[in-house]
Amino acid sequence: MSTSIDETSTLAAPRAAKRPKADRTTRFAEGGGVLNVFSHGFLAVWALLIVFPLVWVVLGSFKTDAQINGSAWSWPATFAFDAFTRAWSKGIGGFFLNTLIVLAGSLTLTMLLGGMAAYVLARYEFKGSKAIYYLFVAGSMFPVYLALVPLFFMVRNLGEISPFLGLNSYLGLILVYVAYSLPFTVFFLYSFFRTLPTAVHEAAMLDGCSHSRAFFQIMVPMAKPGLISVGIFNVLGQWNQYILPVTLMQPTTAGEADHSMLAQGLVNLALQSGYKSDAPALFAGMTIAMLPVLVVYLSFQRQVQSGLTSATLK
Repeated sequence: MSTSIDETSTLAAPRAAKRPKADRTTRFAEGGGVLNVFSHGFLAVWALLIVFPLVWVVLGSFKTDAQINGSAWSWPATFAFDAFTRAWSKGIGGFFLNTLIVLAGSLTLTMLLGGMAAYVLARYEFKGSKAIYYLFVAGSMFPVYLALVPLFFMVRNLGEISPFLGLNSYLGLILVYVAYSLPFTVFFLYSFFRTLPTAVHEAAMLDGCSHSRAFFQIMVPMAKPGLISVGIFNVLGQWNQYILPVTLMQPTTAGEADHSMLAQGLVNLALQSGYKSDAPALFAGMTIAMLPVLVVYLSFQRQVQSGLTSATLK
């Protein structure tokens, strides 16, 4: 009996020394290194494709026409700001100011109206709330190009009521921007408001807090990451908008002030050169147009990431 036990233990020893087979989790973790290398490499190439044209434009604004025509990829000989002065004097300064005025009004109204509409639709149940929400969703899917002709006549008719609402007016374009940006704003903030805890809101209502005060003093601070995220998207969309200003911001009479936006100004700057090239001034104008957006995004980068991440995880 003892001999058979020893033989069995001796035969079992080599089997125990064999390496156990890796399970699916281990094999996936071992193969994840290749996936990480591929994903990081893809992101690096993507970042290069985005950053390289921006750096090329910025460096081109410090060159001369001879340097750009001779070698577009060379480093600037001197970092002079003459091109920025020429671009600003050719109208970029006025277009920049026009864009800031319209953006300040449209962004304020969009965030205020969109936040309140999304809050009511997300936190209060009433008859027709779902239908209103789906109308906003449908509005975000409607291409603006299909509405250019009726939109032009609508804004022109508003100008007959008040010149401040018609073509080539700040307020008219602000209202169009608000209507254009509200569907996405409500769609984004609707999901964000639904994820916020209701205990604090209910406690405030029990203490006698009004609905407006509960929104501005309780819900808005809690929804700050989401508001900043959608605000950045609206800034990008409205700052770079071209088709709406070129349709609605053309002077209608001789001698009328030109209220064109910055995107129109860049096109006008390119057309003003004619046969005489002034590529450094055009690059300088593009740099002026890019800098505010980059500063805004880099300033609120963490808030944007936290807002998108929290909305996705919840």
